[in-house]
Amino acid sequence: MKKLLLIVFILAVAGSAGGWYYMRKSTKEPEVRTAPVTRGDVVQAVQATGTLEAVTTVQVGTQVGGIIQELYADFNSIVKKGQVIARLDPTILDTQIEQQRANVTRSQADLDRLKVTLADAQQKLDRAKALSAKQLLPQTELETAQVNVQSTLAQIKSSEAALVQAQSQLHTAEVNREHTVITAPIDGIVIQRAVEPGQTVNAGMNAPLLFVLAADLTKMQVNANIDEADVGSMRPGQRVTFRVDAFPNETFIGAVQQVRLQPTTVQNVVTYQTVIDVPNPQYKLKPGMTANVSIEVARKSNVLRVPAAATRFRPTAETFAALKQEPPPDFGRGGFGGRGRNAGGPGGGQGGFGGNGPTGGAPAAAATTGTPGNPPSQTANAAPATQGQSQRQRNASPSEARGGGDRMAGAAPPAGGSANAAGTPNANGGGGFNGGGGGRGGFDPNNMTPNSGRSAASDSKSGWHR
Repeated sequence: MKKLLLIVFILAVAGSAGGWYYMRKSTKEPEVRTAPVTRGDVVQAVQATGTLEAVTTVQVGTQVGGIIQELYADFNSIVKKGQVIARLDPTILDTQIEQQRANVTRSQADLDRLKVTLADAQQKLDRAKALSAKQLLPQTELETAQVNVQSTLAQIKSSEAALVQAQSQLHTAEVNREHTVITAPIDGIVIQRAVEPGQTVNAGMNAPLLFVLAADLTKMQVNANIDEADVGSMRPGQRVTFRVDAFPNETFIGAVQQVRLQPTTVQNVVTYQTVIDVPNPQYKLKPGMTANVSIEVARKSNVLRVPAAATRFRPTAETFAALKQEPPPDFGRGGFGGRGRNAGGPGGGQGGFGGNGPTGGAPAAAATTGTPGNPPSQTANAAPATQGQSQRQRNASPSEARGGGDRMAGAAPPAGGSANAAGTPNANGGGGFNGGGGGRGGFDPNNMTPNSGRSAASDSKSGWHR
C-alpha cells in the first residue's frame, strides 16, 4: 500500500513538472521593440479625406426633347468650343415651324383685310359729313359712320398684335430647331457621356444631361471635409500632402485654396469643406479619386524626435517577469500620494495626513517604508490589540480629528485604543500619529518625538506623513 501511494505521488509530481515545463515552453516571449532618438523635423498635421475634382466642370444638356440622332463625342474626347457633339431628330420641330409660318401668313392676311375695311369706312364717313353739312343726312347716320371707323382702327391694332405674336412663335420654333444641334460650350475633355444614339430625351422642368466636360485636367482640386475641431487651424496657402489608392507609394503636393463657411452635418458630426489646389501635369490624378489628405499646420526643424508610442509605454509587473528583469525600487509607488503595499497587520488604512482605515484584531508587524522624494521613513512598533479593540468606536473622543490630528494638548486616547508617548501608531487606527483608537487617524503635535514614523499598514496608500 505504501509503495502504491509512493508511485502515485511520484507520478503526480512528474505530471506537474511536465505540465509546468510545457506551459513555460509554450509561453510566448514578449517582443521588445526599440527606436533611436533622432533629430529632424516635427510636423503638426490635420488628417482628412477628400475627393478629386476638375477645377471647371460643365454639364451639357438640351433645352428641347427628342430622339438622339447622332453623337459626335465619346468618353475622353477632346472638344473645342462650338464643336458639334450631338444632334437630335428635328422632324417634330420642323413641323412646328411650318405651322407657325402658316399662322403668320393668316395674321398678315387678316391685317390686310382690316385695312381695306378701314378705307371703306373712312370713305363712308367723309360722304356722311358732306351730306350732314347740307342737312341732307340725319345726325344718327353720321355718328354710325364715325363708330365704324373707330371700330375698324381697333381691329387693325388687334390684328397687328396677333401678327407679332405669330412671328414670335415662329422665331421660337426656329430657335428650338437650332437647339437640336448640341455644341461644346468650352474647350475641354469629355469625362462623362449619359446618352446613347436612338435614346429619347424629354426636356421638362430639368434639362436632360448629355455630357460632362472638364476644362483642364492639368489643374485639379481636392474637396476635403475638415472636422469642426480642426477647422480653426486652416489657412489659405497651407502646404498639403496626400496619397491616392492608385499610387500608394507616391505623395502628391497641393495647397489650401479656400475654407468654405457652409457646414455639413452628418449624424451630428459637423464638417467644413476645404478646397485644395493640386497640379496634375502628368494626368495621373483622375476625377473622383479618394485622397487621404494631410494638411500641415505647424513645423519645427532640427529638433530631437521620440516616437509617440514610447511616451505611452507603461510596464507592468508581468512585463518585468517575462523579461526576467528586476523592477526598479520605486516601481509601483506613485511618490506623493501614490499607492503602495507595506508589510503589516490587517489594520490597514488610508496613508497620508490622518488616514482612515479599518481596525485590526492582530498585532501589526514592524516595517520600514519609504519612497524617493519623500522624507525618510521611520520604524514604528505597533502595540498589541485585543479582540475588543478590533471594532470601530462610533463615539469619537474630543481628541479624534480627521486629516489633521488631535489639536488638543494632553488629551487622552479613547477607550479601546492605546498610544505611547513616542508617537507609536495605534494598530487599531490607520496610518496616522497618535490617532484615536479604532477611529479616524490623526496626530498630537505635543506627543511627537524624533522617533515618530509612519505606520505600517497593509494595503495603505503611500504618502507623505507629517
